[in-house]
Amino acid sequence: MLFDLIRSGNYTMLDVIAYIFSTLTIIFLVLPLHECAHSFMAYKMGDDTSRRMGRMTLNPMKHIDYMGAALMLIIGFGWAKPVPVESRHFKNPRLGMALTAFAGPASNLLAALLSGLLGNGLLLMAFKNGWLYSPVISFLLMFFDFLVQLNIGLAVFNFIPIPPLDGSRILMAFLPEKAAAWVQQREMMISMLLFVLIMMGGLNGILTIASRFLYDKIDYLTSLPYLWAY
Repeated sequence: MLFDLIRSGNYTMLDVIAYIFSTLTIIFLVLPLHECAHSFMAYKMGDDTSRRMGRMTLNPMKHIDYMGAALMLIIGFGWAKPVPVESRHFKNPRLGMALTAFAGPASNLLAALLSGLLGNGLLLMAFKNGWLYSPVISFLLMFFDFLVQLNIGLAVFNFIPIPPLDGSRILMAFLPEKAAAWVQQREMMISMLLFVLIMMGGLNGILTIASRFLYDKIDYLTSLPYLWAY
């Protein structure tokens, strides 16, 4: 995404700085939240593996993957260290794994909603007080907008039902056992193909459409609490 922003030529230095700060917020706060959500749900479903390994925490140093962080900064999609989960500890392994997987991208959608609420609240304050042309306000508005976009991007990306993404763990709960076993046996190969597809931009179209749809819905929802004040 930073690469796309610069390549477009339609940016200011303030845009770049706001994007970098929002991405660092994702790397050091939101990605840890994503992994902590996985860990917390796994613990609630009966597996304390990640909790015993110190992963049920918001401490970013427990979660950061440097390659994933670099890609997050450059293209807007990245990852943290996966939380270890032992599905055999779940009372219902398939359901437990699906809910554990769902918790991660769900935390990104909640973070997008919170960022949207803060951004729209700030926009209202700026409108009421004549601050719309303040560089500080412009920076903060861009910062919150980028946070919404990045969180939505992470949620959409992780909902893709292809290993090793969270969407594949959710899909496994609905696949017949033989089909689920077939996918699990070939997970490494499928994961490599997914990485190549991402690097070639093969998913850009569907990701952009889904992200734009969610962005519009979240922007609308998070503006509703403030409409009365305009």
